[in-house]
Amino acid sequence: MLVHQAIQAATQRLAAAGVDTPELDATLLLGHCLGKSYTELYLMAASELESGKESQFLEFLALREQRHPLAYITGSREFWSMDFLVGPDVLIPRPETELLVEKAIELYRNNSCPKGVILDLCTGSGVIAAVLARELGCPVLAIDISCNALQVARKNASTHGVEDLITFVQSDLLSAIQALPLFSLVLSNPPYVSSVEMNEGLQPEVDLHEPHLALDGGDKGLEIIKKISRQLLPLFLPGASLLMEIGTEQSDDVLSMFSAVSSGNRSYTDLTISKDYSGHDRILYGKLKDNSDTAEVI
Repeated sequence: MLVHQAIQAATQRLAAAGVDTPELDATLLLGHCLGKSYTELYLMAASELESGKESQFLEFLALREQRHPLAYITGSREFWSMDFLVGPDVLIPRPETELLVEKAIELYRNNSCPKGVILDLCTGSGVIAAVLARELGCPVLAIDISCNALQVARKNASTHGVEDLITFVQSDLLSAIQALPLFSLVLSNPPYVSSVEMNEGLQPEVDLHEPHLALDGGDKGLEIIKKISRQLLPLFLPGASLLMEIGTEQSDDVLSMFSAVSSGNRSYTDLTISKDYSGHDRILYGKLKDNSDTAEVI
């Protein structure tokens, strides 16, 4: 079988299976098998496939037909122009999450955060922690409830040479953290898919293969977010900032939730929602307001 014939046949099979981007996926799968880029495949379109490579390609193609995510088949996903290990124990990083990282780096470099610990809460594959450690050259605490996810995150940190900058902790949100002001900047991409959406069924790649632990946010997708909103307040340093990825329909509920939360003299202020690259509400920004610092003197 020639390269162009393999891509054409695979495209037809993936289209019949309901894959959204059949030609692209077919090309990427074959490129992965051959270790070739898109351009290199184009230049070798009339080349004959070796029998071993053809067999491997057909095995991968069968998995994609069954709606296994492409990233799980190839074992990696690009994020922030870096390749990260991914597998069924972690969510596949989405482009929207790059916006979260971009805003965090901007805050840090503009000296908009006090000196303290940077936290990546619900770290998953560790892409956020690894990028922050590499871009900023500073320590990051990465927390996840899943031991298997943390194993993947540690491998990614090692691959990108930042394992000495990241401390990984297995914890149900912040239950393992002492209630002291520690954090200057917190990023979180928590589970925020609603129970209704989970029950109705998501895209097959997501529903059948990605970890539901990292997806299911309970009622309205807000249960985990609500816990975070309460647990974080005592752990913030004065002037600390929060950046959180949320669902596209959750902005009003999330703003209301964070506005209503307080602990002693502490509360959230400067609450705003930023849109993602598709124009959907996506990133919550909030800052710690310490009312004791701004109390009126009579």
